[in-house]
Amino acid sequence: MVVCGDDGLAHRLAAELRDVYRRQVVLVAPGGPPGEPDGEQPAVPSRAARLLRRAARPVPDGPTGSPPAPPQDVVSPAPTEAALLRAGVDRAAALALLYEDDETNLRAAIAARRLSPGLRLVVRMYDRKLGQHLEELLDQAALVHSPGIDRSVLDASTTVLSDADTAAPALAATAVAGTSKVVQADGVLLRAAEHTPPGRGEVPDPGLCTLALLSSTTTDPAGTEGSEASGPQGPLLLPDDRAVAGSAGRGSLVLEAVRYAGPARSSRRPARRGAPLRELFSRRLRWALAGIAASVLGLTLTTTLLTDADPVHAAYITLLDLFSINDPAIDATTTHQILQLLSGLVGLALLPLLVAGALEALGTFRATGALRRPPRGLSGHVVLLGLGKIGTRVLARLRELDIPVVCVEEDPEARGIPLARGLGIPVILGDVTEDGVLEAAKVHRAHALLALTSSDTTNLEATLYARTVKPDLRVALRLYDDDFATAVYRTLRAAHPEALTRSRSVTHLAAPAFAGAMMGRQILGAIPVERRVLVFAALPVAGLPQLEGRTVTEAFRPGGWRVLALDTASPDTRRPDLAAARHAGEQPQLLWDLHPGYVLRPEDRVVIAATRLGLAELLDAGRGSGTHPLPGGGEGA
Repeated sequence: MVVCGDDGLAHRLAAELRDVYRRQVVLVAPGGPPGEPDGEQPAVPSRAARLLRRAARPVPDGPTGSPPAPPQDVVSPAPTEAALLRAGVDRAAALALLYEDDETNLRAAIAARRLSPGLRLVVRMYDRKLGQHLEELLDQAALVHSPGIDRSVLDASTTVLSDADTAAPALAATAVAGTSKVVQADGVLLRAAEHTPPGRGEVPDPGLCTLALLSSTTTDPAGTEGSEASGPQGPLLLPDDRAVAGSAGRGSLVLEAVRYAGPARSSRRPARRGAPLRELFSRRLRWALAGIAASVLGLTLTTTLLTDADPVHAAYITLLDLFSINDPAIDATTTHQILQLLSGLVGLALLPLLVAGALEALGTFRATGALRRPPRGLSGHVVLLGLGKIGTRVLARLRELDIPVVCVEEDPEARGIPLARGLGIPVILGDVTEDGVLEAAKVHRAHALLALTSSDTTNLEATLYARTVKPDLRVALRLYDDDFATAVYRTLRAAHPEALTRSRSVTHLAAPAFAGAMMGRQILGAIPVERRVLVFAALPVAGLPQLEGRTVTEAFRPGGWRVLALDTASPDTRRPDLAAARHAGEQPQLLWDLHPGYVLRPEDRVVIAATRLGLAELLDAGRGSGTHPLPGGGEGA
């Protein structure tokens, strides 16, 4: 398999394929001087290659077989045709294009499809519409090359994913009260929730099923837990009933609710065409108008009582005198003259108020398209730091959940600024490490803080400062390095045991989805369990001996995988993308209340929850039993 990329996702995906799926990996990564010809660059091992060579050791409880050879490393500043051929794309089973630039991935995908029409492609694309068109184009090219190709194989021939979209639900869910990790499948929202250890005599709530038992040291502030190497004290994923019954003192992660999520609502609401009346008529302007009305009413009543004028005529005369546009009352009575002078004096006093109100209304109109400031009295909101790729997707997700958000961004030209302006989200422009910026975002009254900038140091510094302002603040911070993230998590938890702290790595959350797509399987989502990950996947039963011909109970492998739902649609009418929301009028395909004695048939498609190693074992068994690769795709790399 060939992995091309220029950032941490490529490094982690290469390690995932090497360690978990036991595949030979060829990595194409920049490393040499850009001016040198592609074929003359020195073969300097990249960071990912060094990482993979250090990881060349047997993996416990993983698929059987000897470890693959150490990965090859192709150094190239760009995925040109020459670089792809040197990496063996014409002989590879799958190619992942993971560059941060969408155009680079687009050009490389078209070139790779031309070099190997049957190659399975996994493309990282931030632009959703462009990714959809690219997927249709490349699938059509594969269909032209192999007219009789099976539909399920064709659906897996090209997969366009976004690491931001994969990680955004978990990052947003961390900050939402009452909402834990979420995965959507066939319009159904799977909602996982952490349950604290039950007290003496209490029976733990199993929910729909128990997904994991949390670390045995979770309640110990000085404990260590969460990673793949935590040992028996780490989290126990997909436990059986016996393990759940004997889990005294351990919290659990359960599938707590399943409900219809409905069609996906557009995250980009129409921008306001004008300022709302409440903002146009500010408090001061409303007081000024009320003063004018009271003055006119008082002078009108006085004129009506002291003269013979009717109320309508008295109001007309009063307004003329108030704005100093009436003729002087030289020949009028003394009472009329005094009322005219009083009206003129009141008019002079109210004139500055009218001018100030007009200027304020003009400023409101001019500021309609500008960034909003946090309103007074705001509380219980989420403070979102960073509006890059990840922050923009998380902002859209929080908006879909109707969660109040205040954003903080240093760059006024950041990717998410137009979205925030269109949605009317308050934005603070400034460096989060400077004094007063987080205070302007009202972090002292916030419910949660999401630190999602691209700098680990900035995220950590903002988190530490926010905790000094509000010690019980719920915090989720984005960190790349796993060891650093674990150390930060344990330190913050020990310092603030009553507050919720979560450290998240975007590549850690996204890598299982990309790896599953390279193996030809649809990954619906990933749920973090401390420092590990549970993967939700849609799998055809055919060719998987651990599932085919077995009952739902027999197909359950504790610590490996568990069947959650059955696709009841016929193979010809199945929707290829179960992660997408159903359209209006479409009926649900998935049956979640499965009878334990139901026998899985070859034509069935199921939704499973699996560990990374468990999913790799399933796919390895299917590969060994003769599942059909994409025509024209090799198995050598």
